[in-house]
Amino acid sequence: MAESKQTSDRQTGRFARQGTHERAAQGTHERAAQGTSESASQEAFLPALFTGGLAESAGGEEAGLRRYLAEVRQMPYLEAEEEHLLAVRWRDHKDRTAAAKLVTSHLRLVARLALGYRGYGLALSDLVSEGSLGLLKAVERFDPERRVRLSTYATWWIRAAIQEYILRSWSLVKLGSGAEQKRLFFRLRQERNRLLQYEGEERRQKLAEVLDVEAEDIREMESRLDARDFSLDAPVRNASAGDGEEGSGTWLERVAAGGPSPEEQVIAEQERKQREALLHEALLALPERERTILLARRLGEHAKTLSEVAREQGVSGERVRQLEKRGYELLKKELFRLAAERKILPTATADTSTP
Repeated sequence: MAESKQTSDRQTGRFARQGTHERAAQGTHERAAQGTSESASQEAFLPALFTGGLAESAGGEEAGLRRYLAEVRQMPYLEAEEEHLLAVRWRDHKDRTAAAKLVTSHLRLVARLALGYRGYGLALSDLVSEGSLGLLKAVERFDPERRVRLSTYATWWIRAAIQEYILRSWSLVKLGSGAEQKRLFFRLRQERNRLLQYEGEERRQKLAEVLDVEAEDIREMESRLDARDFSLDAPVRNASAGDGEEGSGTWLERVAAGGPSPEEQVIAEQERKQREALLHEALLALPERERTILLARRLGEHAKTLSEVAREQGVSGERVRQLEKRGYELLKKELFRLAAERKILPTATADTSTP
């Protein structure tokens, strides 16, 4: 029996650190088969809770939640003296059985606090799981010598964990993470419900007075509270569809691409190829020296300097500049001629001005 309990303790510690659902389920089944003591059963209860797997294990979220709430109500309360002794055992000796008893006796506190955040559109089972993680941190950091009850100390950690989860889950656009922004996010909804007799800008002014912030801060936070994210793959509902019926297509199909249309892209590619073909043909009509200098000075990937081309051609830099100018003028005339010949331009004007 002692060997079985030691194995149970080791497994529980591993579950609490890693929080994996598969190992939690395996450890729970092993303890059930071994028929261990009450403290071991409390330890077995912890891993399944913190992995968020309660809902699935009971065959549905609502059924799993009801089962969970029923189980935590059966967990015994701790007297102050017993709680102090358990906390000392955990702090001084890292007694996992003591820690497990501290946690399980406060799970009803997690459930009660999580129920207060049901209005944010998130699954209650997720809120309970996040709050339970906060409870774990509270137990880990609890100092029994302060003569404060664990429930008082853990309330802050549980609420902080739940609020952080709500802020992370509310929107893909990150909400303000500062203390003032968090306070405004959670108090605004509560105060709005108390000031329903006011509307519009008047209500914002009242809220700003109550919450001691600027009216612009209220306006910005209200826009975040009221505009939730939605999937672009969700079907579009329109007025022509009946109640409960979906319109045609999804929101993604109605989002403007922001760039050129496929038709515009095809036309642009065709024009690019046409210009390249004209330039290649016009270059072939130039004298070889002018063509070579133009390619080196203007049409190459890396333009060469006058001195570099002069050394290659065996002439002065001034002569290279003159040949470049002449070649450029000849190239323009040839391009205009080809464009007029193929009716690409309405009128072909031989503008020979140098840019």
